[in-house]
Amino acid sequence: MKTILGIDGGGTNTRGIIQRGGETLAQVRGGSIKRLRVGVEQAATNLRSLIHELYQQAEVTCVDAASAGIASASLPGVAEWITQIFREFDIARSEVVGDEVIALDAAFRGGAGILQIAGTGSNCIGRSASGTLASAGGYSSTLGDEGSGYWIGLHAVRRGLRAYDRDEATRVLHEVSALWKTPTLTDLVLFGNATPGPDFAALAPLVSQLALEGDPVALSVLEQAAADLADFVLTVHKKLRLKEPSATALPVALPIAWTGSVLEKIDMVREKFTSILRTAVPEIEIDTKATVSIEGALWRARQLANQELQKLPQPATQ
Repeated sequence: MKTILGIDGGGTNTRGIIQRGGETLAQVRGGSIKRLRVGVEQAATNLRSLIHELYQQAEVTCVDAASAGIASASLPGVAEWITQIFREFDIARSEVVGDEVIALDAAFRGGAGILQIAGTGSNCIGRSASGTLASAGGYSSTLGDEGSGYWIGLHAVRRGLRAYDRDEATRVLHEVSALWKTPTLTDLVLFGNATPGPDFAALAPLVSQLALEGDPVALSVLEQAAADLADFVLTVHKKLRLKEPSATALPVALPIAWTGSVLEKIDMVREKFTSILRTAVPEIEIDTKATVSIEGALWRARQLANQELQKLPQPATQ
């Protein structure tokens, strides 16, 4: 039986599982391995620590195959440094793909469908029955990530400042200031613009609570987040239809799956997201439960161990 390793490296933390013959031998949650978030040295330290602990729990010294889904996997050098660490741990075959790729395969096991990710960051990827791939979003917190936890926190503060200028009612700045321990508006602005800056994604639960209490700024931010996430899905669906040789080759509505803390934990965003999609495409099928991304990494590692992964469509998305 093959021993496999699956890794899900999101923006906030990293999860790893070792399995053999479908049995889980070890599972560990560690620090982020996203270089843009924790730096080059810390990312490498976190990955080595994660694998070392997994090996100890599983009582193994090597694995047959590993699949790692990593946020920002397409950035120069990311796949190379992770692959090098895999070699240090005697991993026979390995791949490094985007976290959206493992999430897509967790939901559809190489089949057709569209997956919307909305956690610290956001991304959408889809695949048709013929293997055509398309994506939308995922351009980082600076240039995109609409609807993500980071986007929600950042835009709540931005819209809160606009409301302050207009003398409009909102508790956003007051609550953020209490969380950040910034006693004055000037302190809040300076902290918000600091380098390195605050963790805007950590503000998402606060914004969600304020929205439940009826705060107009918080409500507007969550409504926009849901609309942006739904638009990503509709954009990917349209791109897939345009890429198909024949429009009849693609169903009117591909199934939709989702994952990430925003859609999992903020009911208001998830409900608005699904409502927009069902209004646009009434026959659409949307999963009622979140996709567990690491299951896709394990599935891909199993295919890789059996030398079957090359038969799958490759994850070039744009």
